[in-house]
Amino acid sequence: MSDGEIVVSGLTKRYKTLLAVDGLSFSVRPGRVTGFLGPNGAGKTTTLRMLLNLVTPTSGTATIGGSRYADLRDPLRTVGAVLEASSAHKGRTGINHLRVICAAAGLPKKRADEALELVGLTPAAKRKFKGYSLGMRQRLGIAAAMLGDPRVLILDEPANGLDPEGIRWMRSLLQGLAREGRTVLVSSHLLSEMELLADDVVIIANGKLLRQGPMGEVVTSMTTTAHVRVRTPQADGLTAALSGLPGATVTPSSDNTLLVTGVEAPAIGKAALAAGVELHELTPERPDLEGVFLELTAGKAGIR
Repeated sequence: MSDGEIVVSGLTKRYKTLLAVDGLSFSVRPGRVTGFLGPNGAGKTTTLRMLLNLVTPTSGTATIGGSRYADLRDPLRTVGAVLEASSAHKGRTGINHLRVICAAAGLPKKRADEALELVGLTPAAKRKFKGYSLGMRQRLGIAAAMLGDPRVLILDEPANGLDPEGIRWMRSLLQGLAREGRTVLVSSHLLSEMELLADDVVIIANGKLLRQGPMGEVVTSMTTTAHVRVRTPQADGLTAALSGLPGATVTPSSDNTLLVTGVEAPAIGKAALAAGVELHELTPERPDLEGVFLELTAGKAGIR
């Protein structure tokens, strides 16, 4: 097993009559950002809390580098985690909040300054926590998670409260940490951002694994089909022209728009030209993470 690899095996959590996580198994490799996705109530947060030994599994195991979190010799230097926006004494400054954690964990005082610089909060180091925005609190939480320079980072909805610039900053930070060989596991509802951020993806619903693998493979493996969007005032004429192309399927959409599958855009344009059909739009549309996610999780949202 690789140093820093996360392995979830047969993980189950039952709360009386509620089965929150049901025999869940997946792995997260070092050197990559892994997106942990699922609809509301899928069991994501419960899984992360079991991974950090904040919740006791009913059965199964969740290990980091082959050990339970509770058995790690130096957990703060092994794992950094943020499961919600950072909380701190309202009258304490950002830098003092981190210094208190350093003192309690036996870490050098300078790590507080280094962590603040890492997350871009140095200018706000001496501002009191009560004056921090939600986005600043998210950054402070990540700074706290990075104090021990951990090999593994576990984040639950880290982009909450961040503006577009902050989200781009977060993406750059996490990808950079993964390139250093760290294991980065991120839970998020922002599917478009996750498609840009993550190398791998784990999708669950109702506490069960639906799909796991490299982002590109997961997106292209689904039945969601690539199609070409064609807008023309001569929809019937184009449909007739395409009927002679092997494999072409034409589905009327709206506003003189047709969705064409089974044939590429250049062939559609050539057929339209030969038939004298006027085209106003010819746009290839590929499967994306959102489409795959919705297809996988349709009707599977729950309450947990």
